[in-house]
Amino acid sequence: MLSPNIETFLGCEADFAEARIVLFGAPFDSTTSYRPGTRFASKVMRAESYGLETYSPYQDLDMEDAKVFDSGDLELSFGNTEQALADIEARAAEILAANKLPFLIGGEHLVSLGAIRAVHNKYPDLHILHFDAHTDLREEYLGARLSHASVIRRAWELVGDDKIWQLGIRSGMKEEFQWAKEHTHLYKFDLKALPQALATLKDKPVYFTIDLDVMDPSVFPGTGTPEYGGVSFKELMEAAVAGCGLNIVGCDIVELAPTLDNSGASTAAALKILREMLLKLEEPFISGPESV
Repeated sequence: MLSPNIETFLGCEADFAEARIVLFGAPFDSTTSYRPGTRFASKVMRAESYGLETYSPYQDLDMEDAKVFDSGDLELSFGNTEQALADIEARAAEILAANKLPFLIGGEHLVSLGAIRAVHNKYPDLHILHFDAHTDLREEYLGARLSHASVIRRAWELVGDDKIWQLGIRSGMKEEFQWAKEHTHLYKFDLKALPQALATLKDKPVYFTIDLDVMDPSVFPGTGTPEYGGVSFKELMEAAVAGCGLNIVGCDIVELAPTLDNSGASTAAALKILREMLLKLEEPFISGPESV
């Protein structure tokens, strides 16, 4: 008997009931300020994931031993930003209600706000670890308060002062950098402040958001607002794995625009980051004498 054609991320084939992590895609890029295309990321990543091995030689762990459920992409309104965020929040809340970890695949960075709202509702003492090239701290962009340029400012309105750690930042308005001095922990240009962040965030509930444009466009050109001076792939991978060792209660990767890199290299980088993050999050459950 033939089976239905159901495409998932490679190795993310657990049933919902047994899964500890639930992936979902948010194909939304309606507030993109420069080049659109992030709405295609999750679909392309699923298709391209089959060029990746389930086994990670970096961590000696295998996705075949993980329990990850891929719930597919949301169908989001491109003309109604608040409705799109509400739909993302509802999916994240459903996952959290089942005591599972929501892992969001963007989409532009604004999609993170919907998931952060849901996670903050369950964990009022939420802290945020944020890797990015951009501050994302604008009060508004072209009159819109809901924008990928203001997503971390909106998140701050939920969690408050001293609960957001921003690393890798190398672009933003002067006013954003000045505002951050009073309200967030912002570290420019690289990820070297990560050990300090990890020590401070230890045992706290953390939402981990990675804008993939934190990587230098020489290695990750497939993004809407490329910003030179970024980190290498290996630097991001190692930092992402370290971040996933915290008490992560929600996370995402965003801002891959696969059609802007026809080589497929940017998608391949995003997939490897995703695999390594998932494996680190699953490590307490799959490591041991029977692991690969």
